[in-house]
Amino acid sequence: MDDWIDYYDSTHTIYASKLHRDLHFQIIARDIIGYIPAPEATVLDYACGEALSANEVAAACGKLILAEPAPGVRGRLIARFAPNTKIRVRSLDDVRNMRDQSIDLVVMNSVAQYMTAEELDDALLNVRRILKPSGKLVLGDILQPNVGMVRDVMALLRFGLRHGFLKDALVGLISTALSDYRQLRSRIGLQRYSEVEITAKLTAAGFAVQRAHTNIGHNRWRMTFIARPPLVC
Repeated sequence: MDDWIDYYDSTHTIYASKLHRDLHFQIIARDIIGYIPAPEATVLDYACGEALSANEVAAACGKLILAEPAPGVRGRLIARFAPNTKIRVRSLDDVRNMRDQSIDLVVMNSVAQYMTAEELDDALLNVRRILKPSGKLVLGDILQPNVGMVRDVMALLRFGLRHGFLKDALVGLISTALSDYRQLRSRIGLQRYSEVEITAKLTAAGFAVQRAHTNIGHNRWRMTFIARPPLVC
């Protein structure tokens, strides 16, 4: 995951335009809010990125913890959300040291593809530990083995057409094809999981699992899973 952390900590061109970037985070925030169980809930956004719409998520819960591995991004989060007393910014090391059963909702969106299988296993075990018995993990944007980059391109173009940045999306695709992202993706690759494989991983970490009807974000070709500690009778 370190190479991807370094990439996202750099000046990258992953978004086609400011509008694309802003809409991306607005839609993710909207979808996260839909999973918040109660206004007083403690929510952890694991590897949150820039989290530009975190104020909206924080308004819907009691406390929002933004956990981000990239130090430069983390510094920007601290500066951006300093006025909001409901938001705390933490590293992934901090997450590993959190109290048992202290979190109501953990969201890991568009994270699993950048982790090795072992890194994901370790993260899931830790999430299981910090979740309250009534809590849940939402694991979103899982790439499927049989769905390639063409579907990602189609999803972006459809998103751009719907929201008025289709030209920027086309230019952005060309820029991405020539960028460090494309080279890194070709060299390291992204982790992909079938529904059976990700269900097995979550089950091995101690969760009861179900696939969500829709994915977090705009890409309908990717999968989201809802995982809970099993009920104790």
